[in-house]
Amino acid sequence: MIEVRHRAGLLLVAVVLAQIILISAQVNTQRGVSLLEAVAFGVFSEVQRTIAGGVAAVRGAWTGYVALRGVVRENEALRRRLAQAEVELQQQRALADRSRGLARLLELREQAELTTVAAAIVGAGATPDFQTVTIDKGTADGVKRDMAVIAPAGVVGRVVTTGARAAKVQLLIDRNAAAGAIVERSRAQGVVVGAGDDRLHMEQYVSESADIAVGDVVMSSGIDGIYPKGFLIGRVESVQKSGTAYKRILVKPAVDFRSLEEVLVVIAPAGAREAAGSVE
Repeated sequence: MIEVRHRAGLLLVAVVLAQIILISAQVNTQRGVSLLEAVAFGVFSEVQRTIAGGVAAVRGAWTGYVALRGVVRENEALRRRLAQAEVELQQQRALADRSRGLARLLELREQAELTTVAAAIVGAGATPDFQTVTIDKGTADGVKRDMAVIAPAGVVGRVVTTGARAAKVQLLIDRNAAAGAIVERSRAQGVVVGAGDDRLHMEQYVSESADIAVGDVVMSSGIDGIYPKGFLIGRVESVQKSGTAYKRILVKPAVDFRSLEEVLVVIAPAGAREAAGSVE
């Protein structure tokens, strides 16, 4: 019975809706369009507008995504170009620094009345206890043991080991290194020895009456038979006395051994070169 009533109700609703639709189709609006058509158009236009808005949003999001990907690629390309430019700039600076170093080395070679061979430093000592460097010149270039090594800044050290194409140089700051020295101002003489910590001591054979003060320039004296006379060793950094005797004289080397790249090996002193020239 309930099912029959339900069906009758649905039928009644359908009949009512059909009548409304028929009436709407017959009734016109002020613009001459049927009411049914106007309602249908309104409903479908809202649906179309909603769909169009969604499509536009999706299209805009996709366009933004594509544009963002393009910006990311451009940024990556710019970063790569910037990195390459920085590398090239560093290379140019390195070449400029090396050119300036070689120019100073050439100037020293021309001014010094010595026969020398230019060498590049290609290695350093493995431990701080042994202050040495390796150069790219050896016996094939005329380099021999106990030859002096100099730089535009001053005295570097001496050759201690040789090979055909390379040699090891003991730096003046090595604890086992020593050189005859003279104070330029007072002409006080002594011996500088390496302290192993980028400093030199001038302690041995210094007269108690010698006039030595902070800031004095210390030069090579040539009495050791290795280092040519008159080359800069460093400056007096501190002076300590015990009574009238010198207890400790600390000398700061003129050469910055940490940034050293090129050197000159003294093949023959001035006298030897002049003698060779006179023989020729």
